[in-house]
Amino acid sequence: MRALSTIAALSAREIIKFVRDRSRVLGAFIQPIAFWLLLGLGFAGTFQMPGETLAGIGYMEYLFPGIIALVILFTAIFSTISVVEERQSGFLQATLIAPTRRTALVFGNALGGTLLATLQAILFLLALPLIGLAFTFSGVGMVILISVLTGLAFTALGFAIAWRIDSTRGFHAVMNLFLLPLWFLSGALFPLEGAATVLQWLIVINPVSYAVSGIRHGIYGLSGAPATLADPLVCVLVTGGFAAVMIGLAVWTVRRPLFAT
Repeated sequence: MRALSTIAALSAREIIKFVRDRSRVLGAFIQPIAFWLLLGLGFAGTFQMPGETLAGIGYMEYLFPGIIALVILFTAIFSTISVVEERQSGFLQATLIAPTRRTALVFGNALGGTLLATLQAILFLLALPLIGLAFTFSGVGMVILISVLTGLAFTALGFAIAWRIDSTRGFHAVMNLFLLPLWFLSGALFPLEGAATVLQWLIVINPVSYAVSGIRHGIYGLSGAPATLADPLVCVLVTGGFAAVMIGLAVWTVRRPLFAT
């Protein structure tokens, strides 16, 4: 019960910090929309979809699932930057001597960041009619499930890295090494079909590719989704497995001695 209380308190704290930070709230909602519009409108007239399955699909429609994935990745990972800040302020040290398990810190931070990432993904879905697609209960459920699993994976990854880094600048530098290449090579910007062979292999082994494909299945209502890497069940299993591995990594990291500051 004490661990559950800690998880609930840390999760609520992450959400309260987000809501009270107006600049963060505005950036979280305006940035992905601006990114989608700039990329979508910029490449709409020059990007030609390869193959028959993608014929007739506009670039803004193709890019939409990838932007949702980007929202989840950015929100999930950068919510864990608070671990670095709280070590500097002394809050982290206070939680470490509290009578609760260290693993509660992992799940509390991961749950808070995941809830924020999932909420933003759901809100971004409100733009779905702009690309001529309709909501379905099964599709929204699929997007939520993939968002939760992806959020857990990347908040856990961010927590594991932030636990060993003592500056926010270092955290940003390390996370950009993970975040941007994983997103670029996920089929979010360009489809597997038509890409160079080496890029095709990188997309196939990239776990984020299955999250993007799962979201793509969801926005098409689990039927007739183009440019997907696997069927919905495989996307869920791969994303869930990746989340389990990242949570295991975070738990293993937090149980080791913390660097002295």
